Amino acid sequence: MDELGTALRTWRDRIAPGDVGLPHLSPRRVAGLRRSELAQLAGISVEYVVRLEQGRASTPSAQVCAALARALGLSDDEQSHLFRLAGHATTPDRVPRLIPGSVHRIVEQLAGSPVLVCDAGWQMLAWNPLFAAALGDPTRQPAEDRNAMLFQFEQQPSRIRQTTDERDAFERSLVADLRATTSRYPKDPDLRALVARLLRGDRFRELWEQRAVGEHQGARKVVEHPEVGDIAVESNVLTTQGSDLRLVVDTPRDAESRSRLALVATVGLQDMAVRSD
Repeated sequence: MDELGTALRTWRDRIAPGDVGLPHLSPRRVAGLRRSELAQLAGISVEYVVRLEQGRASTPSAQVCAALARALGLSDDEQSHLFRLAGHATTPDRVPRLIPGSVHRIVEQLAGSPVLVCDAGWQMLAWNPLFAAALGDPTRQPAEDRNAMLFQFEQQPSRIRQTTDERDAFERSLVADLRATTSRYPKDPDLRALVARLLRGDRFRELWEQRAVGEHQGARKVVEHPEVGDIAVESNVLTTQGSDLRLVVDTPRDAESRSRLALVATVGLQDMAVRSD
C-alpha cells in the first residue's frame, strides 16, 4: 500500500458513520467508515476506493481528490497533503481546488439556500444538501463530468429552465468568465482539457471565438422540481479571495417559490411521491 492509500485508510478509520449522517446499524469490526460508505459520500465507485487504498489505481483527478476531501472532512492542511500525494501540487499555474474550512463554514450557515462551490473552471467541488435536493444530486454524474460548463453546453440532464434571452446571457457570461480564467491559469492541464472538450460543441465554439472576457456574477432561472413544481430563483455568484472559488447561492424570487423551496428543505432527498401499495 502506498502513502496515498495509507492516508486514505487512516482518514476513513477516524470518522464515525454518525458524524456524516450515516446510520450505524450493523456490527462493525472498526469504528470508521466502510469503503462503500466513503464511495457513496464522494460519489465514486467502491472498486475505485479499493484500488486507491491498495495503490493499484492511476493518479486520481483533482475532482476526485476534492470529492474525497469533502467526504472525509479534511482540514486545509490535510487537503493540501492529499493533493500533493495525488500529484496535484498547488502552484500559481494551477486552478485552486482546495476548499478552506472558512468556506465550508459559510456553506453551513447558508443551509436555507441551495449552495454550490465551484473552482474557477466551474468544476463542482462541494454543495449543501438543499442544492442536491432542489437541483439534483451531482454525485449521479461521474466526478470528471461535474462541471457547470459541461452541464450547460453538453446539454446534460438538468432541472434548470430559462427564457431564450436568459439562456443566451447566461452562456455568454459563463464563457467570458472561463476565458478570463484561462488567462490567469494558462498552463493548467485540466483547464485546457476542459476547453478542448467544450470546443467540440457548436454553441460554445461560437461564443469562445468572440473572445469576450468578463466575470460571471449571477443569473435568473427556474428550477423545475419533479415533486413541488417550479421554483423561481436568483443565482448570485460570490468569488472568494485567495482561493478563487465560486459560491453559487440560489435565493427564491417570490413567496410561492420560497414556500416550495422550504418544502424541499424539509423533505430533502426523500421521494415525495405518494405511492399506493
